[in-house]
Amino acid sequence: MAYELRISWFSVIVIGLIVILVALIGSYFSNQNRDWYEQLKKPPFQPPNWVFPIVWNVIFLLAIVSLSLVWNSRPHTNGTFWVISLALFNGVLNIAWSALFFGNRMVYLAIWDAAAICLSVIGIIIISWRISRIASFLFIPYALWTGFATYLTWVIWRLNV
Repeated sequence: MAYELRISWFSVIVIGLIVILVALIGSYFSNQNRDWYEQLKKPPFQPPNWVFPIVWNVIFLLAIVSLSLVWNSRPHTNGTFWVISLALFNGVLNIAWSALFFGNRMVYLAIWDAAAICLSVIGIIIISWRISRIASFLFIPYALWTGFATYLTWVIWRLNV
């Protein structure tokens, strides 16, 4: 099936606002209990704190572009709605990770949430492949980062139990 791309700037703005909202709510939780976080034992491969906002901003920007490509590809298919639904679910999981890890200090549950985030991103990559290969590729850094984040969360939990 051939897809035609017709950009609706309204949809790009809506997608962008939703992604920004996820980022802001997640950031709210991520700024809680920072003293507790700083006291945790962390592995030597833990990136410095300044890396995280840079990586997340790039990932969120790529998500906006990717989801805009998927949504603006015509005709809409079941795949289109699955990608958007998974992306919304992913946003909830993303916020939940920050709330679990930082807001509630539930590191073990955050491991499972991080794994679910990674799996949802892999689902987005697989489903969006038939709609837009570019959109699919743009989610690969997110999958790699959340795979790493899942492992990092597990290591932090193991070091601190």
